[in-house]
Amino acid sequence: MNKNIYYTLLIIFIGTALSLWLLFETPNHTETGNDNHLSEGSIEVEKGPRSGRLLKQDDFALEITLFEKGVPPEFHLYSYYDGDIINPKDISVEIKLTRLDGQIDIFNFKALNDYLRGDNIVTEPHSFDVSVKATYKGNQYQWQYDNYEGRVQIAEDVALTSGIKTGTATAKIIHETLNLTGRIEVDPNRLSQVRARFPGVVKKVKRELGEQIQKGDVLAEIQSNESLQTYQLTAPISGIIVERDIQTGETTADSPLFIIADLSKVWAELDVFNKDIALVKQNQKVTLETLDGSKVEGKISWLSPMIAHASQSIQARVILPNSKLKFRPGQFIRGQVTVSEHNVALAVRKSGIQAFRDFQVVFAKVNDTYEVRMLEFGRQDNKWIEVLGGLKAGTEYVTENSYLIKADIEKSGASHDH
Repeated sequence: MNKNIYYTLLIIFIGTALSLWLLFETPNHTETGNDNHLSEGSIEVEKGPRSGRLLKQDDFALEITLFEKGVPPEFHLYSYYDGDIINPKDISVEIKLTRLDGQIDIFNFKALNDYLRGDNIVTEPHSFDVSVKATYKGNQYQWQYDNYEGRVQIAEDVALTSGIKTGTATAKIIHETLNLTGRIEVDPNRLSQVRARFPGVVKKVKRELGEQIQKGDVLAEIQSNESLQTYQLTAPISGIIVERDIQTGETTADSPLFIIADLSKVWAELDVFNKDIALVKQNQKVTLETLDGSKVEGKISWLSPMIAHASQSIQARVILPNSKLKFRPGQFIRGQVTVSEHNVALAVRKSGIQAFRDFQVVFAKVNDTYEVRMLEFGRQDNKWIEVLGGLKAGTEYVTENSYLIKADIEKSGASHDH
């Protein structure tokens, strides 16, 4: 036999044997007990004629559906005996939902047409342990199962290593803000133009452009044209020499020889455009930030009474301490003005919010289990957002790296399917 044919047949034989071994040795998957997210290969939860979960005991069967077309989610139940539908008036049912945080929701039912309708809304998330009790012709039937969505377990040490951080949902102050732009200016009261007291010839220049000087320091020596005596030109204020127009041997005139600026305090002049003028008031809090990220807090000290013709804006002034020269005249600056403050009963950090299905959510934490909470939002600022519904006060929730929780939930297949 040709060697190539022999080796080919040998490979085919080994491959077939390995496939048969895997087929018979791999253990069967079993039902997860979760109506909505079964692992691949698991036994499907039995469905009824209306695609609801079908619970059976002896000849009695109860089909549980969650109806949410045009109405908030509510339970609709259909009952059968020996395959035939039962008049809903002939049975009584109670469903108990136990949620992750221990909350228990109890549902009773009334007959409507050919089904039983729950007496309350099934609130999101639809994630709970389910207990069902039914009575028909004096016989009682009971079932328990779990129905989880948006839920995952992560060990504490793993969460810590992953950088997952949590906080507590509680009352906060929401700061409504307005973003403005402007520039840093010298305070005119801290600017000095130094001129010669008497016309004369410059004999010596003692200070250079950019030098930091103190009040009384000698800047130059000048010989008077009239007396021919030399006198000293001294600094009237402390500050930095920002301009120097003097050279040895030159004759002085009326123009400034030095300009000194005290930059220990500067002005931030913010442009407030016409549409926003009514929102900005004196003494409002402002957070100022330069393009390189330096930040400082301040208050509006003055609003210009005049509108600039070209831009149709006014100027809002913020006086800034500047001993470390973080802010330099001419520098562009951004300002965030707090135009109002609102005390809200419940708020969460915006850093913890993720998109989940059609909702904006956070992930609640109970021990080492994390579960989605669908939220209704109100007012917000840069850090916080008001919660109008979907979360209890005092709930521990993920504030940082919440995307890791979302990724784990999506990986586990914890979907939503009614």
